[in-house]
Order: sequence, then structure tokens, then C-alpha cells
Amino acid sequence: MWPELHLFLSRLALQPAVLVRVERTQGSAPRRAGAWMAVFADGAVGTIGGGHLEWEAQRQAGECLSRRPQASGGAWRQRTVLGPQLGQCCGGALELQYEPVTAADVDRLRAELAPRLVPVALFGCGHVGHAIVRALAPLPFDVHWIDSRDNVFAGDTPAHVHAEHSEPVQAAVRDLAPGAHVLIMSFSHAEDLDIVAACLQRRRDRGDLTFLGLIGSRTKWATFRRRLVQRGFTDDELDAVTCPIGLPGITGKEPAVIAASVVAQLLIATGQ
Repeated sequence: MWPELHLFLSRLALQPAVLVRVERTQGSAPRRAGAWMAVFADGAVGTIGGGHLEWEAQRQAGECLSRRPQASGGAWRQRTVLGPQLGQCCGGALELQYEPVTAADVDRLRAELAPRLVPVALFGCGHVGHAIVRALAPLPFDVHWIDSRDNVFAGDTPAHVHAEHSEPVQAAVRDLAPGAHVLIMSFSHAEDLDIVAACLQRRRDRGDLTFLGLIGSRTKWATFRRRLVQRGFTDDELDAVTCPIGLPGITGKEPAVIAASVVAQLLIATGQ
């Protein structure tokens, strides 16, 4: 389960809270509709954007809890114009919903607040693969982590990471989630080439892999491109592959730096 949501629901099972949700926004606002914060008597989980807006929401929620600590129901809404009312310079407005909740609401809220996770298929369990999984852990991605070598996955992979041993490794492409964003960084250039070819074939057959990213240099991609042309793929099909992966201008080669660059690229690609 999403870590923040898990923490909220675990605490809610023991004590009441007021759930504050961003229902809609107009103009510039610190968070999008759907953002939430759970206010307990002794603290809060989540955020609706910080600043005076969040402080005022916590104050109102705290007053509600002090009046009716065991109450459930009785939600109310409030529209706030950030500049005139709170002195924030975002320039927009938003509507918040305040909802007292208790342990009886845990199952309903688990379904309502579960984020929509974007599927990511990560081929390769090397240093960069591990760094990317760690960087993706707090973000809204559902990760399918694949390697041809057995016993190479970390023992503490996050709950939303599914690790798979596949031999041959490219056979796993067949069962990837539709719309998956694919990152290819196996221990072997030969495996990388076979994975890219399998992904391009699936795009040709089903057209449902959204992003294909290959780790490596432009020289590596030039070699791969020639070999893939020999396998019958067209220039238009090959243009779908991003190599090198990561944002231009970030040149560090350390695994954590590459991971930050690749994850930022995924966030841009998925509109997060």
C-alpha cells in the first residue's frame, strides 16, 4: 500500500481524525485536486500544500476534533481565495472538504484514497536498477522489476514493486501491463538488445507500451539501431526508443544521479 496512506489508516484504526481533501482548484494552487491531509489530535499525515493554507486547515480540523473527538460524518466544504484571505501569492483559489472519520471508515478510505499507479517495467537489477527502485518508492508508480539472474533482488523491495526472474529475460515483455513505461538496463548488451527488440515488436503488434528508455551512450544506440534495422524494424519504430535515458544536461554517472535523472524524466512523461 502507498506508504502515506498506510500510515494514515494505521493511525485511524486507533484514533479519530479529520480528513481534509482538495476538491477543486482554480488558477494557481499549491496542490492538485485529490491531495489530502489527515489531522489527528497529536499531528497530521499528508499535505495539502503547506504554508498558511495548511496551518489554517489544521486549526479548523483540530477544533472539530476537540468538540467531537469520536464523531463520524458531518463533512463540510470551504472555498478559499489564497491571496486575499490567506496572504499567499499563488494567485488562485481552491475548495477544501473537511470530513471527520474514525476506524469505521478505514475500508472505504482505503479504496477512495488509493492513488492511480503508473506501470513501470524495469529490466536490470544492477546498481542503477536498485537506485531507481529506491527513488521510485515514494512516488505513484507500480514497478515490475525483471532480471534473468536469480537471487539478485533486494530483500526489502517496496510493497508496490513486483520482482520477477525471467529466463530468457525478454520473455517477460509479453506480460507487461498495458501502458507500461519500460526502462532497460540489464547486465548484458546482448540482453538489452533482445529486450528492446521484444518491446518494439509488442509496440508493433499491440501499440500499448508508452515509453521505451535504454541506458547507454549515443554510440551504443547507434550500434543497436543498425542491428535492429537488420531485424526488420523501421526508422519510425526505432525513433520511439530514448537512449540515453535521463534528462539532458545531467551528466553524473553515479547510480543515484542517474536514478534522479531517469525518475524526473518519468515524472515529466507521465504528467506528475
